[in-house]
Formats: sequence, structure tokens, C-alpha cells
Amino acid sequence: MGMQYQERDWEVVDYHEYILTRNFYARGPEPANLTPGRYFACVGAAQTFGCFCECPYPMLLQQRLGVQALNLGRAGAGPRFFLADSVLMQHINHARFVIIQVMSGRSEDNSLFKSRGLEWLKRLSDGVDLGAEQAYRELLESHDKEFVSKIVKETRRNWVFSFVSLLKAIQPPKILFWFSQRGTGYREQFTHVHSLFGHFPQLVNDSMMSEIRPFCDEYVECVSSKGMPQLLKSRFSGQPVLVNYGRKGEESRTSSHNTYYPSPQMHEDAANVLRPVSSKYV
Repeated sequence: MGMQYQERDWEVVDYHEYILTRNFYARGPEPANLTPGRYFACVGAAQTFGCFCECPYPMLLQQRLGVQALNLGRAGAGPRFFLADSVLMQHINHARFVIIQVMSGRSEDNSLFKSRGLEWLKRLSDGVDLGAEQAYRELLESHDKEFVSKIVKETRRNWVFSFVSLLKAIQPPKILFWFSQRGTGYREQFTHVHSLFGHFPQLVNDSMMSEIRPFCDEYVECVSSKGMPQLLKSRFSGQPVLVNYGRKGEESRTSSHNTYYPSPQMHEDAANVLRPVSSKYV
């Protein structure tokens, strides 16, 4: 199960992917060894993986702490994805400490969609697979606010249950990490899918955070938009390039700027706020 980013982003950055498990391609460079207790693990989605970033926060922390990092960022991952993989959980539980990024609520199950812990959903009524943004856009277009609100509440309850289950399953010291361009407080609106989701982590609000925070040893926030939007340049020529963000089979969506994933400057901010807390467990 590849990260799905390297082919798309090859002109901009080499992610040095390697096979960690039979089902998981990890962001490199590959650690020299994974002796239990000799590395720390970073669990999360694309923001932890470090799209369009040569040196994401796990690697920056590795350099500053002198301890190997295991980057377990996965495209579109929610807490359910990691819970379902016993081999990944073994790697997580062999770490000295674990940083768990607050992941999106749109990668969670409800009575209409099955997520498999990822942002690519299966509509239960007809078995069709579609992206979460498309799924919720169609939901808004075909149902009234009351019905959509009911589905959102159900999804949030399931997300909290999945996240708490993940945190309980992680044995080493746990650092819960909020990494976003927005704070934890937002109020959803039902006019458009983006106003419903809010910025990453989509659908997650203060109430949900208050329910999961007690299950961690530490909590760190990094709210930053430094370096955004990020101009995308070829690592070969240094010239601006266009990247197609559209999924296979969908309409092409090309841009010369990254407006979604954390910029390299944001990863620097993340490493700066994580370092003092992480140092306690080195």
C-alpha cells in the first residue's frame, strides 16, 4: 500500500520511500535500525509524512534530538487505519516515545460510509468508492441540514472512539500533536463542503479534543501558516512546476502552489514547539 505521493510529486521532492511492512510504504530515509527503544515514532497523515517538504518535522526532530525517527505518516489516514494494522502497532509500541498527530474526522466511518481508516470512502448504499470531499458534497446537495448534521455528529462520535482506542493501544509515552493552519475551535456551516469540514483536521473541534486529550501524556499545538502558499519548484531545474492534485479518474486539478499541506517553514515551527517536550523522553 504505497503513499500515493511519490509519483505525483517526483519533480518537486524525493520521499525516499521504503517498504516497512507488507502493507506500508514509509517515508524515508529508512532508519539504520529499529531496535526497540532506540527510535521515536510519528503517527499521522500527510502532514506528518511531509508532502512537498524535503525535511518534515520528524526528520528535523531526529537531527535536533539525536534519536532516530520513524515517520509513519500515511495519505488520508485516520486513527482507525493504524488500529487495524497489528504490525504497525508493534513498531509504534517499540518506540521510545510516540508523537500522534491529530488526524482528520473525514477519515472515519458512519452509517452511510465505510472509511477503512482512510479518506477514500465506500458508500454503503451502492458500494461506490469516492473521496470524502465528493462524498460529503453530494450529501449536502441531496439532504437537508438536519440530516447532514446527524451524520456529522455520528462521524465525530466514532472518531473520538477510534482515537481514544488508538491512544489506549499505544504503550510508550504519548505526545498528542495539533498541527494546522487553524485553532481547535471552529463552527461548521452547511453551505459548502469546505465550510462544513473546516481546515485540516476536517470536522475536528474543541469538544472532540477535550475528549481525547486526557489519554495522552503531553499535548502540543502548532498553529501556523508561515510560508503559505508554497511555490512548487523543480528540484532538477529550480523552475516553478505544475502538480496535478486530481485523483485518477477525476478531473485534472493542476497548480503551481501548495495551499493545503504544511510548508517547510511550518515544519520548522512544528519541530520548534515539539522539541522541548520530546526532550523529556530522550
